[in-house]
Amino acid sequence: MLGHTTRSLFHVREYAMSSIINAVHTAVSGLNSQAHAFSDLSNNIANSQTTGYKASTTSFEDYVTNNELANDGESLSDSVAATTQQHTDNQGMVTTSTNSTALAISGNGFFNVVQATGQSNDSTPVLGTQQYYTRNGDFSQDKNGYLVNTSGYYLEGYNVDASSGTLGTSLDPIQVPSTVAFRPTESTKLTATGTLDSSTANNTTLSSPMSATAYDSTGKSSTVDLTWTKVNDTTWTVSNASDTTNSATVTFDSTGAVSSVTSQNSTGTSSTSSTSFDYTGAPQDMTVSLSGVTLGSSNSLSMTSDSVTSGTFSGISMETDGSVMATFDNGYSQLVAKIPLTTFADPNGLSAQNGQAYTATAQSGSPQVNTVNTNGAGTLTTGSVEESTTDLTGDLSKLIVAQQAYGANTKVVSTADQLLQTTLAMIQ
Repeated sequence: MLGHTTRSLFHVREYAMSSIINAVHTAVSGLNSQAHAFSDLSNNIANSQTTGYKASTTSFEDYVTNNELANDGESLSDSVAATTQQHTDNQGMVTTSTNSTALAISGNGFFNVVQATGQSNDSTPVLGTQQYYTRNGDFSQDKNGYLVNTSGYYLEGYNVDASSGTLGTSLDPIQVPSTVAFRPTESTKLTATGTLDSSTANNTTLSSPMSATAYDSTGKSSTVDLTWTKVNDTTWTVSNASDTTNSATVTFDSTGAVSSVTSQNSTGTSSTSSTSFDYTGAPQDMTVSLSGVTLGSSNSLSMTSDSVTSGTFSGISMETDGSVMATFDNGYSQLVAKIPLTTFADPNGLSAQNGQAYTATAQSGSPQVNTVNTNGAGTLTTGSVEESTTDLTGDLSKLIVAQQAYGANTKVVSTADQLLQTTLAMIQ
C-alpha cells in the first residue's frame, strides 16, 4: 500500500513539475515579447523628433504546441512571440522648415537616394550603386553642390544636360555647382535699327543681310539673317534669308519712318502691322520690330535679340512639381534637375535601413518611378519637412502597459520557483 502511494506521489510530482516548468517557459516567452515591445516603443519615443521617421507597432501571437500535458487530440498554447510591424505608409504631419531647400511628401511616394562609399582625391564623394528610398526630405547643398539630407543620403533625379539643355532620362545624384552656367533665354523678339539708303536703285537686294543671334528654349544659338530689297522710293521688302516665302512689304512715310508692314509666310497667310514683321523659322517664330529702321543716306542696319545671355549663379530653389531651379543675379531661374517620386505596391514590405531609409524587397514589390502628383506618388511642399509619425502620448501609455505585463511575467517566474521548491519537498 505504501509503495502504491509513493508511486502516486511521484506521478503527481512529475506532472506538477512538468506543468510548472511549462509555465516558466511561457512566462519567459512573455518576458521576451514584452522586452521586444519595450524596444519598439523606446525606438518610437527616441525618434519622436526625427524627420521622416515612421513609427512601428508590436504584434503578439501565441504558439500552440503538443506536449505531454495535453490529452489525445488536444493542444496547449504555451508561449508567445512578438514581431515588429512597419507602418511606412502612414502620413506624417507636414510642417514649415527654415530650410528653403527642404521638401515634404504628402502621399505614397519616396525620394530616390544613394549613399557615399568614400571620397576621391579631390574630396568629392564616391557614391554607391545601392538604391535607397526615404521620406526624409530635409535636403541641403554640400560643398560640392550635391543635395544631401540630414541622414547623409544623396538625392537623385533627372539632371539637365549642361551642353544641350535637355532633361536626362536616367536617375543620377543631383548636383548644382556654383559654376553652373546661365543658359541664354529663349528669343521671342528681334529689334532692327539703322538706315536704308533711299538712293538705292529699285529691285536691288542689299548684299549684306541684317543678322542677329537668336536662342531656342534650351539656350542653343542660331543666326537669323534678313535680306532687304528696294521696290520703290517708299517701299522695301524684307525676307527670311533661309525661306524667302516668309517676307514682308515695308512702307515708309514721307519722313522716312515705317508706316506699315504686311507679313506673309510659307502657307500664304498674311498679316498687317504698323511696325512688326512676323518671322517664321529657326530657331522659332518671332516678332521682328522694324520701328527703328528709317530711310536715310546709307545702308547701315543691325539687329539684336531680346534674349538675356549672361548671369551669375546665386543659389537654388525648389518647386512643388519637383523642379530644382538655379537662380541667377539677373532675376532669372533655370531648370537644372527634376525630382521624381517612387511608389511600391506594399511600402510596409520595404526593408528598413539606417537613417530613415529603405531598400526594396520581394514583399514590397518593384519600385515604380513617377513624376510628382501622378499615380498616387503624392505632392511636394517646399520649405517643409514631414514629421515623425510617433504618437508620443499613446506610446507612453503603451510603455506603462508593457511594464506591467513584464512585471506580471516575472511574478509568474518567481511563483513557479516557489512551487517547484514545494513540489520537490513533497516526498523527502
